[in-house]
Amino acid sequence: MLIGGLSLGGQILLEMLSRRKDLCRFAMVESAAVIPSKLTYSLIKPAFGSCYELIRQKWFSKLQFRSLRMKPELFNDYYQDTCGITKQNMIAFLQESSMYFMKKSLGECVAEIHLFVGERENKRILLSARKLHETLEKSSLNVLPAMYHGEFSINHADLYVKELCAIVKQH
Repeated sequence: MLIGGLSLGGQILLEMLSRRKDLCRFAMVESAAVIPSKLTYSLIKPAFGSCYELIRQKWFSKLQFRSLRMKPELFNDYYQDTCGITKQNMIAFLQESSMYFMKKSLGECVAEIHLFVGERENKRILLSARKLHETLEKSSLNVLPAMYHGEFSINHADLYVKELCAIVKQH
């Protein structure tokens, strides 16, 4: 079995693997932060508390969407999904994500883990990928040239699926 996760989904996958070392045979983790940021955590509630209603404004959502560098045809889904997240849930998952740390037991994981990170990601994500790779004996680290956060699976789904198939076919 192969399980994959991007960003928060990657953190959830890593948490699952730290609790159950034989959960799956293969894992694909893209852009998951495992280095906590107290500063980010402390800024989330005031920032989202004051501007949450802007997220529901289409003009603002378009600006935010462009900063994520996603394919334009994905905007309507993005906007609909974003509007469906409550303020409390948005704050909660962003805060939890900002404080996630790699558990020591993750090192006991038996899965073959393929780590993907965009070359143009922020420093915390790049350092997290390296830390994961150093900790996970059966891992490979793939730094994707000229890519930003989440761009591999979101904007290049065809390449992502090719990579997924290659991992499974190898064994």
